Amino acid sequence: MTSKEFADYRKKLGKTQRQMAQLIGTSIKAVHSYEQGWRSVPAHAERQVLFLLSRLPENRKLRKNCWTLTKCPAERRKNCPASEFKTGTMCWFINGTLCSGKPHKNWKSKMEMCRNCDVLKQIL
Repeated sequence: MTSKEFADYRKKLGKTQRQMAQLIGTSIKAVHSYEQGWRSVPAHAERQVLFLLSRLPENRKLRKNCWTLTKCPAERRKNCPASEFKTGTMCWFINGTLCSGKPHKNWKSKMEMCRNCDVLKQIL
């Protein structure tokens, strides 16, 4: 997540830097540093921000499950945690999903793919 994205998402959530710091469990200095680009946004903070965005009322309507949008094969879907836990609109939040046929090795590589997927684009 870039510093501009972080700032834009904070504003979309309608939060001050202090409120955002409380929501993601960090200091106000850290939030300021993320927005200024002095520090990169850590995975845990990015994940929390995306989760909060997904809970906005306008983002909870009209969303489709990942397996519908991506036309996921039944065999892959059967072994995917997003399907197992019935979280097809939050597959981007769950580690171990099988969108590319195998689990990603880390959050960064997962998010590289998710940012180009219609499932996450629905909330961004």
